[in-house]
Amino acid sequence: MNDYIIEEDDAISDILKDARTIAVVGASTDPYRDSNMIAHYLINKGYEVFPVNPKYEEVLDRKCYPSVASIGRQIDIVDVFRRSEFLEEVAKDAVSAKVRVLWIQLGIENEEAAHYAAENGLQVVMNRCIMVEHRRLIR
Repeated sequence: MNDYIIEEDDAISDILKDARTIAVVGASTDPYRDSNMIAHYLINKGYEVFPVNPKYEEVLDRKCYPSVASIGRQIDIVDVFRRSEFLEEVAKDAVSAKVRVLWIQLGIENEEAAHYAAENGLQVVMNRCIMVEHRRLIR
């Protein structure tokens, strides 16, 4: 991995402890999709979750936004459930919304998107599941 990708447990733990707002990009209304299950988990853990997917009006009884920038609130973490080829677009949206962290879910990688986000001041966690890391690191 590159040195701008956050991998240390302490740093990941700090991100999860400091965050209050999380945008879930690629949110789904399907309760069997990882994005839905993990958004539900994050809500139950006390985070304010903002679903992002232009296909839906609502996800998990919350207004669903077409982009992170359209939320109009400070977002701490953008948790991404999109295929690798769409990550550069998501990184640009996250940068324009001035979020703190771009979190790219397990099984998804795009070095160009991660580098762009890091170059523009975002912390980047890539190829890790936010729910797995939360369960592992936050007691």
